[in-house]
Amino acid sequence: MTGAHDLRIRVMRPDEIALAADWAAAEGWNPGLDDAACFVTVDPDGFFIGELDGAPAATISCVNYDERFAFLGFYIVRGDVRGRGHGLRMWNAAIAHAPGRTIGLDGVVAQQENYRKSGFQLAYANIRYGGTVAARPAPPAGIVPLADVPFATVEADDATVFPAPRVPFLRAWTSARGHIGRALVRDGSLAAWGVIRPCRSGRRIGPLVADDRAAAEAVFAALLAADGAGEVFLDVPSVNSEAVALAHDHGLTPVFETARMYTGAIRPVRLERVFGVTTFELG
Repeated sequence: MTGAHDLRIRVMRPDEIALAADWAAAEGWNPGLDDAACFVTVDPDGFFIGELDGAPAATISCVNYDERFAFLGFYIVRGDVRGRGHGLRMWNAAIAHAPGRTIGLDGVVAQQENYRKSGFQLAYANIRYGGTVAARPAPPAGIVPLADVPFATVEADDATVFPAPRVPFLRAWTSARGHIGRALVRDGSLAAWGVIRPCRSGRRIGPLVADDRAAAEAVFAALLAADGAGEVFLDVPSVNSEAVALAHDHGLTPVFETARMYTGAIRPVRLERVFGVTTFELG
């Protein structure tokens, strides 16, 4: 039997991030088909793999967005080698990559107490809603492709809902293969925008950012219209009652829940504008 000290931890090569996505899929997290290529744009040195006898045994990421904020994800130990201390070693290596930063994560609810012991405090729950939308309303006037909105405008709007700048990621996310973006322009201003992408199962909408429920509904409808019929998932901050109502009113039901936790203070974000979380792995 191999012990924790037999684990060799190193930074993943960019192509290995796809392995972490595969493992996440096996755990039921349903990542997008092109997520890995987007994730690496944030912090290529923030993805770690643990190997036993040359074979992958554990993964984790802790990507640094800037000097103040990092986000932890992909914390998975291979099923046959759990309970041997490998997870703790991976955890420590990841945390050490983000010195002096507030770290966020979306953790499975069952592990919330363990994360609290490591200094994380619960902020709120994120709930994944899924299903097939029965009625598909036509998108209203004012909807445009997200690419038609100046990127600086999208970047500025994103800064109201995310704790750190993420320009390279946003560029990749809004232009990745299979990703479709739509926006609502109201009175000459960006009122809502979102992205839908193909996943291992169905499609996921995220982010979905809007000034109000009506604007969110408009972009939600436009994204579904652009991407055809089928199963769709939306990850919603439970504290945004209007976002929860949108999911419910379209017949989506809860399928998964995470605990959004932070180790310290983050810059103010307007959760009432977050109708869909971008990704549980990177925030």
